[in-house]
Amino acid sequence: MKTKKIIVCDAIHEKGFEILRAEKDIDVVDAVKLPKDELLKIIGDCDVAITRSSTDVDEKFLNAATNLKAIVRAGVGVDNVDQEGCSRRGIIAMNVPTANTIAAVELTMAHMLGCARSFPNANNHLKIDRIWNREKWYGVELCDKKLGVIGFGNIGSRVAIRAKSFGMEIVAYDPYIPASKVTDLGMTYTTNFNDILACDFITIHTPKNKETLNMISHDEIAKMKEGVRLINCARGGLYNEDALYEGLKSGKIAFAGIDVFSKEPATNHPLLDLENVCVTPHLGANTLESQEKIAIQAAENAVSAARGISYPNALNLPIKAEDMPASLKPYLELVQKIGFLAAQLNRSAIKSIRLELEGDVAEFGKSLLTFGIVGALSETNTTTVNYVNAEFVAKEKGIESKFEVLGSTSGYKNKVTLVLVTDKDAISISGTVFGEDEQRIVGINGFKFDFKPKGKMIIFKNNDVPGVIANITSILAKEGINIADFRLGRGAHQFAMAVILVDTDIDKKIITELNKLETCVWVEYAVL
Repeated sequence: MKTKKIIVCDAIHEKGFEILRAEKDIDVVDAVKLPKDELLKIIGDCDVAITRSSTDVDEKFLNAATNLKAIVRAGVGVDNVDQEGCSRRGIIAMNVPTANTIAAVELTMAHMLGCARSFPNANNHLKIDRIWNREKWYGVELCDKKLGVIGFGNIGSRVAIRAKSFGMEIVAYDPYIPASKVTDLGMTYTTNFNDILACDFITIHTPKNKETLNMISHDEIAKMKEGVRLINCARGGLYNEDALYEGLKSGKIAFAGIDVFSKEPATNHPLLDLENVCVTPHLGANTLESQEKIAIQAAENAVSAARGISYPNALNLPIKAEDMPASLKPYLELVQKIGFLAAQLNRSAIKSIRLELEGDVAEFGKSLLTFGIVGALSETNTTTVNYVNAEFVAKEKGIESKFEVLGSTSGYKNKVTLVLVTDKDAISISGTVFGEDEQRIVGINGFKFDFKPKGKMIIFKNNDVPGVIANITSILAKEGINIADFRLGRGAHQFAMAVILVDTDIDKKIITELNKLETCVWVEYAVL
């Protein structure tokens, strides 16, 4: 593979660097301690950038990053990323939305308890002022209180589940999810925002955008009950901070737990002067576990993007987010991986790409086909192929591309099959998604499998006779290659196929040796 350059603009856990440096085709640029004006001087030839909140992906950044294919924001928030600017330049913007989920959930619960019992103040009164005054710090119990949850995604839903275990009644507001996601948990779903404003506690878990900025302001606070308690561990500015200050000062809001501010660092913010506010300096992702998870996912996603395998959690997709059910996203990623895998197993000039669809995903056939084309052309194409230009590039190269909707006869609720035809051969790879996002390859050229589309793999088609596995493993053992997984598929006409996942890169010499086995029909090495 051609070497790709990934630049790390902001500090990430060392585990992320270890993953990047372990890949032979990745050139890592550590710009963590580099001043931002110096960063712009060296980013020009980089393929992918990993950033955090310290680097603004603005017009100046994008103008300097002339070769950039993708940006990975190592974390959830992307308000410092100009997504529209990225889209104009054909740059895929991605984030890492789930790695810090538990950290943010648990911090929210800490703030909720702090709002109920004034723990920070009681601690300071005794520890710093050395005053023992139990009467001053009467709190309230969470049990039997009504909690309003704004935004019922990865974090909001988990906060609600934990709060329910405290005996709270949950009311959730999120117009972008089905009501059953809430009601199936024994909670109340509402489309009337006033139901949230009537709650005893309110916590917000939405992204920061035009729709959610100042979502709670003067008018909303005026409608709340006296003594309400508010928590914000999401993004600064979701609560209007002037209105929040006034509400806390007047006592309308009994207490607030705030982890995020409109402008950070917020060392001189008026809210810091109030006794009925518990504050933390944006610690939502600050656990040892979450920092490691964020770095690992960001590094893995950056490698996938650099190679053109897939763009996990892409934000500027060629399909409107509001038109796309959450269940479709893993299929978009999966079909791109399948296209990339097919191109590696059938290395020759591509004549056609056909996508066969079963189930509800067929409604989004055009978008899924686009992703499949991106994956299939990324392996061999010398020009940048992305979601915007994929169909144009395919047409320019004389590659026929289409999708077909099939009846659901395979037994899977949804299934995608990409058929790649070259001047050498044809290969067909099928996949599905289990649960919410468990991607699986379930078939190659009619051979049934069940393995994750990830890692280094040897695909070996052979005559179905005794001794094949022993021959393969002896060659790999001789070369010191450790087998991570070994999957077998049997078919008609006395043939079988093996998918062998290995821990280290495989050189051409090993593939040549495997190809010399009498039982071998063909063998290829692929990386996902």
